[in-house]
Amino acid sequence: MKKSVSSFILMILIIVLLVVTACYGVSFGGDKGLKSVFEDGAVTLGLDLVGGSSITLEAVTDGTDTEDQISDSDMDAVVAILRQRVTNAGYTEAQVTRINGRNRVRVDIPDVGDPEEAASLLGATAQLTFFYLDSEGNYVEVLTGDQVESAEVQVQPDEYGAQQTVVVLKLNSTARESFANATEINAASQTPIYILLDDAIISSPVPQGRIDSTECIISGGFDAKSAAELANLISSGNLPCELDVVEKRAVGASLGAQAFDRAMLAGLIGIILVMLYMILMYQLPGLISAIALVAYIAITSICIVAFKVNLSLPGIAGIFLTIGMAVDANVVIFERIREELNSGKSVKAAVKSGFNRAFTAIIDSNITTIIAAVVLWRFGTGAIQGFAITLLLGVIISFISALLITKILLNTLVGMGVTNIKLFGAKYADNN
Repeated sequence: MKKSVSSFILMILIIVLLVVTACYGVSFGGDKGLKSVFEDGAVTLGLDLVGGSSITLEAVTDGTDTEDQISDSDMDAVVAILRQRVTNAGYTEAQVTRINGRNRVRVDIPDVGDPEEAASLLGATAQLTFFYLDSEGNYVEVLTGDQVESAEVQVQPDEYGAQQTVVVLKLNSTARESFANATEINAASQTPIYILLDDAIISSPVPQGRIDSTECIISGGFDAKSAAELANLISSGNLPCELDVVEKRAVGASLGAQAFDRAMLAGLIGIILVMLYMILMYQLPGLISAIALVAYIAITSICIVAFKVNLSLPGIAGIFLTIGMAVDANVVIFERIREELNSGKSVKAAVKSGFNRAFTAIIDSNITTIIAAVVLWRFGTGAIQGFAITLLLGVIISFISALLITKILLNTLVGMGVTNIKLFGAKYADNN
């Protein structure tokens, strides 16, 4: 019993610590630490909640509009690099959209009220570099973006004759010797040559031998979409056009200044009602699920602040949706426990069996939701990606809440001698 009491107190203290951390933050001296979720600027809000800046850029060559000379593939590369830049800067809710029928791209960036700041963030042409690290860890530049003439997607047979999607690079003559030497060195050590776009590594292929040619192939299990994205990003380091800013403007919050507060109030009311329902329906296990739900909210808040997740209303909806999923998992577990108790098992055996029986169903439901979230993040843009990120984060945390925190608390209570089955919502009171 002493061990159970200690475990219960320890878990409660951990939950209290999580709540305090979320509400008040943690400081390690100076600017280091974790902000409180209630602190101004701790949570990055989306364009629909706080407004931001909208920048329209136009592709030009030599200062002249060249709408007929710039191809769709060029514009795809422009969109890819701009999206990469705003994502690298932490603006996952930013939207990059090509204006139909024109060589223009509009970029909407949340929480950047100064259009000049937004325009400087986007910059001009991307900086592309190929490099590797030598045996002592030193940076060695192989070639730059202006030495890459083209990057194209092709389908070619692999060494076993199966068709594979690859990215074919064509280099100019000045890059041939340095590239050949680099591939020979890295093939021997089986280390990658990194492809760096601005400050982000977009690929790290490992050469399989010396490539003494102006053409090389990057393979690695690409599908058509991922190969096209890599080719666009590489091509963007040597765009045949410049980007001129044709419009800069600040935009207000489309949903109004009170939308965030109202959404949070609605979510708080929903959480309280869910807690009350669980307690009324499942008595002691319901109370435990309410405590676990508090831990879920605290962990989610900490993660949002720590990982600088951009929150739009769809993102907030993703969080509240996973709160329902966390409770749903508890409902499955508690119903299994109740069935076991009504069949005549002891409380200890019923709790153990209830979690074991519910485990497979909970795993299956969480995996399917994770797959959906990953697909939305992979193929969506803007607010859809924001929803997918918060949904994925929430599913993982809700799974921990349902199967770890709730289980530990219930098992420790049983170990402390709390074995009256009336407290667990069972029908009969003669099965101790």
